[in-house]
Amino acid sequence: MPRGVYARKSRSTSSDLSRMMHVRSSEPVQTETDEQIDARLTERFEVLEEIAQAAIEGDIRALIVSGPAGLGKSFTVEEKLDANGVSTDSIIKGYVKATGLFKMLYQHRHAGSVLVFDDADSIFFDDISLTFLKAVLDSSDRRIVSYLAEGRLIDDETAELMPKSFQFDGTVIFVTNLDFDDMISRGHKLAPHLEALLSRAHYIDLTMKTKRDYMIRIQQVVRKGLLSRLGFDTAAETDIIGFITRNQDALRELSLRMVLKVAKCYKKGGNWQRVARVTCCR
Repeated sequence: MPRGVYARKSRSTSSDLSRMMHVRSSEPVQTETDEQIDARLTERFEVLEEIAQAAIEGDIRALIVSGPAGLGKSFTVEEKLDANGVSTDSIIKGYVKATGLFKMLYQHRHAGSVLVFDDADSIFFDDISLTFLKAVLDSSDRRIVSYLAEGRLIDDETAELMPKSFQFDGTVIFVTNLDFDDMISRGHKLAPHLEALLSRAHYIDLTMKTKRDYMIRIQQVVRKGLLSRLGFDTAAETDIIGFITRNQDALRELSLRMVLKVAKCYKKGGNWQRVARVTCCR
């Protein structure tokens, strides 16, 4: 587990996060063809690749990537990090306390450093953490972040006392399931803070809001070899995607992870569809 990550979650934070997960559940009136949706999602993910590369190279200071879970946003960012030799120690997942955030920012303070918060949305629900983020994402040339509380923090890497203030020259990427635009438009209590972050960072919404979007995104990734790389032929792909399409309203989730679960049922042979219905559907 990367340094600065804390496994447990407070009840209040978990409750706040769970309440926000409904923001993508609405199904707007369908006005696009499947081909138009395919083109839109293709463009969004191509832009994500480009802007993630720009963040890694230090051309932009902050990037926020918003989209539903399990449809490739984390994989796309991690693929770029790997291609550029960025250590996985830079990827923070799970619950992060404000003190842990301060430490991670300090350890990645130098120019050229990239710090990624992936599904670590608790930092957006903590006032102290938000204060740190606003400081390090500021547009000024000298981004100074301070922690002037009583007591001293120790750097986990060097075992030395950390300074109360330091200049941050690195880059931060956030990969989140939260829809910032929706939360702001609905007047969520975090709206002023989220607006402040958006004014300091590049923001890309992957625009996957409906089950139709999800299915087309799944089909895109399958076409790119998600299943063929695992040894499944075209006929198997057709059967697996057909099962997911027919049962999309009953599946526990509509994601690439679910595609792999159904594929494992298929690989077992026999009455694989019965097994998939029992284990993958509500």
